[in-house]
Amino acid sequence: MTAVDAVIIGAGPNGLAAAVTLARAGLTVEVYEAADTIGGGARTAELTLPGFAHDTCSAVHPMAFASPFFQEFGLRERVPFGLPEISYAHPLDDRPAALAYHDLDRTVGELGADGPAWRQLLGPLVRRVDAVSEFTGGSLLRFPRHPVELVRFGLRALEQGGPLWNARWRGEEGRALLTGVMAHGVQPLPSLGAAAAGLALAVHGHAGGWPIPLGGTQAIPDALAADLRAHGGRIELGHRIASLAELPPARAVLFDTSTKDLLSIAGDRLPAAYRRRLERFRYGNAVAKVDFALSGPVPWRDPRVASAGTVHVGGTRAEVAYAEREVAAGRHSARPFVLVSQPSIVDGSRAPQGAQTLWTYTHVPRGSNADQTEAIARQIERFAPGFRDVVLASSGRTAVEVAGYNANYIEGDIASGSGTFWQLLARPTLSPTPWRTPAAGIYLASASSAPGPGVHGMAGWNAARVALATEFGVSSPPSLAPERI
Repeated sequence: MTAVDAVIIGAGPNGLAAAVTLARAGLTVEVYEAADTIGGGARTAELTLPGFAHDTCSAVHPMAFASPFFQEFGLRERVPFGLPEISYAHPLDDRPAALAYHDLDRTVGELGADGPAWRQLLGPLVRRVDAVSEFTGGSLLRFPRHPVELVRFGLRALEQGGPLWNARWRGEEGRALLTGVMAHGVQPLPSLGAAAAGLALAVHGHAGGWPIPLGGTQAIPDALAADLRAHGGRIELGHRIASLAELPPARAVLFDTSTKDLLSIAGDRLPAAYRRRLERFRYGNAVAKVDFALSGPVPWRDPRVASAGTVHVGGTRAEVAYAEREVAAGRHSARPFVLVSQPSIVDGSRAPQGAQTLWTYTHVPRGSNADQTEAIARQIERFAPGFRDVVLASSGRTAVEVAGYNANYIEGDIASGSGTFWQLLARPTLSPTPWRTPAAGIYLASASSAPGPGVHGMAGWNAARVALATEFGVSSPPSLAPERI
C-alpha cells in the first residue's frame, strides 16, 4: 500500500471534520468507513414509505450555527437550513404548552410568572454565546479564554443539576421547559452532566436557534465529503478496519470510533496504563427510535406546538425526572420521555405534498431489545388526540438495532459514552488534550472524546489540529472557508 500522511477511521461528522482539516493543510488523507454510506449519526434515508425522507439518527442541529468548526467551515453557505420560529416546545396536560422561541424576549413574555427567572438564568449566557461555544467545544481542562462566562455557566449548572433546581421557578412552565433540554443528556435528573448539556442547548435555542438541514441531515456530511475530495482526500466505503496492519503506512491515524474499537484495533500500540483507563470509560443508557410517515400535521392539543421544530413529550418536570430515573435503574418507563422532531414544518421536501415525516426517540436501558413504537405513540396521543389517525406507516429500531446500525453506539448509546459530569471532564481520559493518545501518531477524534456528542465536528477538528502540531509541525491550522471561484 502507498504511504499517506493521515488515515481516518470512520466517516461520521467528526471523522470528516478531521479529514477536511488535514487535507486543507496539504496532507494526503484517506478515510475508511465500514458502512456503505458516509455520515455516521448524520444520515438520511427512506425508512417508511416511498417519498418520505427520514433522518436515521440526528435530525435537529443546535450546534450547526454555533460550532466553531462549522463557523470556520462556512456550513451555512454550503448547506441550506430551515429555522423554526419555536426552537422547542413542551406540552403539558392541564395548561398551554411551554414554548422556547428563537426570540428570548417572546419566550420570557409567554412564560408568565416564570419569565423573569428564565431571563435571569439564560439571558447573560445568550449574550455571550460565543464564549459558551468556546468552552463547551473543547477540553474543560484547558484554561478558558472567557473565565467569567465559564464561572457563570458553572454556577447555573450547579443550581439546575442539584437539590435547588426548583428554587427559582414559580410555576410548572419554566421548570418543564428546561427539563426537556436537560433530558437530552440521558442522565438521572437532576444531575450536573444533564444540567450542563441542557443549559448549552437552551442557550443555542435562543442565540442561533435549532436549525434543520433542508433535504435531510445527510446534507452535512455530504458537504464535508465534497470539500475533502476537492482537496485530494479519498473515502473508501464498506471497509471495516480490524487492525492497524490493514491500513497504509501513515504518520497519523485518527479514530472516529468508540473507545472499544480504538482498543480493539490499536490496543497493542497503546501503553497498558492508557488501555486500563479506556477500559474504565463507561457507556450510558440507550435510545429506541421510531420514524413515522404522517398524512398531515400532528394534531397537538395546543396548536402552537405544530410550529416547533422539536417537541419534548413527557409532562411535568417531576414526570420526566421519574421516567429518566426508571431508565437509569434499568427499567422501561411506562410513560417515557419522548423527543420529537417535526422537520416538515420547514422542509416540504421531506414528504409528498400535504404529508409529513415525524422523527422520535425515547430513552431505554442499554442493550434493550424492546420495540417502543406503542409507548411513543401513546405518549404523543396524550398531548395530540387523534395522532394515530394521521399515521400512515412507522419504522422502529430497538436499542440493539440502533447499535447494529452504528458501531459507535455501544448497546444503543447514541452519545458514545455516558454524559456524567466526570466523563464530560475526562473524555475519555483526564487531559488538556484528550484527543491525543500516548501512542505516537494515534488520536481519538469521535464523540467518545471531548466535547462529546452532537453534530458539531469539534472532536475531529480538535484532534486534527493537535495532530497537525504534533506530527507535522503545523502550528497554524489551515483556513476551512468556502473557496470562491
